[in-house]
Amino acid sequence: MIATSNFDILFLGHFAVDRNVVDGVVEIASGGGVYYGGIAAARLGARVGVVTRLRAADFPRLDDFRQAGVEVFATAAKATSGIENTYSSADMERRVCVPLGFAGPIAAADLPDVTAQIYAVTPIIAGEVDLPLLKLLAARAQTLRVSETLRVYGAPGVALDVQGFVRVRVGPSTGSGAVLAFRPWADMVEGLAQVTYLKVDRAEAEALTGETDLSRAAARLAAFGPREIVLTQSAGVTVYANGQTHFTPFTPRSLAGRTGRGDTCFATYLTKRLTCSPAEACRWAGIVTSFKQETPGPWRGTPAEVERLLATA
Repeated sequence: MIATSNFDILFLGHFAVDRNVVDGVVEIASGGGVYYGGIAAARLGARVGVVTRLRAADFPRLDDFRQAGVEVFATAAKATSGIENTYSSADMERRVCVPLGFAGPIAAADLPDVTAQIYAVTPIIAGEVDLPLLKLLAARAQTLRVSETLRVYGAPGVALDVQGFVRVRVGPSTGSGAVLAFRPWADMVEGLAQVTYLKVDRAEAEALTGETDLSRAAARLAAFGPREIVLTQSAGVTVYANGQTHFTPFTPRSLAGRTGRGDTCFATYLTKRLTCSPAEACRWAGIVTSFKQETPGPWRGTPAEVERLLATA
């Protein structure tokens, strides 16, 4: 029986080098769920590790993690994953996503010999993580349920952003012409049975359940096994937990930092669930994500900023 864990949250997924295009202006930027989520969680005080793959030439970009106190377990790949996100500044809610490189699947051999309270699987594109790896992570989390449940407010388990299972590269495997498109997750029933915390956006929730009402969509997804559902949309974050629904609006003054919104929201919720109720974690997620959307890159604020707002709410 494992008595302690090395990390509060161990993120798994591809680190990305993205092309963000706003009104024709191109910026090359680090990205990916592990990047936005890992740094946000560390800023909130979590013990964070990241398991990822990228080409060796891009390893210097991982220094951002280390400066934030995040421990990185990186495997060299032939390519670094990335997405070209094209926006119009008049409507930063809508974007066209085109896949760039792909770093290949994360294998069991890539996992370090460490444990975590929450294994957060946050891929950017289908193919990074498969069902056997999900099952392996769920089994690891199970070893903590007896020994640490009393220490942790939220249950140990696997957290999953469904984006990395339904956003599929369609078109040529090399060169231009490929796009990212939604496709059903063939292993969804078995996959969601391994998950404790599930993150979806409005479009994914509707496509997976056929429900346009977010509360009903969340309840249907929870029936497959996840205990808590985190749903993001432009208006805010909705959490479904223990049969109850909680909502916190996003109130950013600008959308200059729109990319990474969902990753930041999910990571914040998971971090606060280590010590807070679902309702309180939802409030933190809404506030942190509002701050994040105002500035490109990971959220680099402090818990004190959030606490000041909570005190006046």
